Amino acid sequence: MTDKKKAVVLVSGGLDSATVLATANDQGYDCYALSFDYGQRQISELNAARAVAEAHGAIDHKVVRLSLNDFGGSALTDDSIDVPEEGTEGIPVTYVPARNTVFLSLALGWAEVLGANEIFIGVNAVDYSGYPDCRPEFIDAYEKMANLATKAGVEGQKLSIKTPLMSLTKAEIINLGTAVGVDYSLTVSCYQADDDGRACGKCDSCRLRAKGFEDAGVADPTRYQSQISKEYLSRKEAD
Repeated sequence: MTDKKKAVVLVSGGLDSATVLATANDQGYDCYALSFDYGQRQISELNAARAVAEAHGAIDHKVVRLSLNDFGGSALTDDSIDVPEEGTEGIPVTYVPARNTVFLSLALGWAEVLGANEIFIGVNAVDYSGYPDCRPEFIDAYEKMANLATKAGVEGQKLSIKTPLMSLTKAEIINLGTAVGVDYSLTVSCYQADDDGRACGKCDSCRLRAKGFEDAGVADPTRYQSQISKEYLSRKEAD
């Protein structure tokens, strides 16, 4: 019988969520990993999520099936919208409407069932893509709502949304993950990775990831779909 604290950790299979899971585990939590098959453009990130959950000692790992692609409205859930391969202004088309609100709500339900008082999510307000549901204002508002809307909150068992990466650059995230033993070769960050998890080297997520490893001075283990993809990304970094 364990007396360790329990936490639900959102795990997408990407660099950030792997770092969050490893950090929560390092802090002594019993971690329950939660991922979503939400109709996203590429499914290899779920294979990465499974590998990350296993590597970092998740007590359980659930993959919940949703159909956000029924609504579309994002390049990640609608094949008729192209993933941009150049920088964009404002909120990009890769933003999935209400995604973190939906994900946190399901994490909240599982946390109540488990008796877990913490939910960890890898949102970031520094090296991020302009998504409104990655901002500290959103997290603060959601945490307040969670404590109003749940039996646990009403009975005085305060629920907390933990965002250990919120104020870190991508390089700082990578250095943190390296310190707690993250194997970044298991992760997939690309918005249009192939079925084997190889990155395109062209999308915004690929550029942020590559720059993070470069700035951190850490060898980048990302696998690319072709040498051309890798060279394209290198040229973009040099511009």
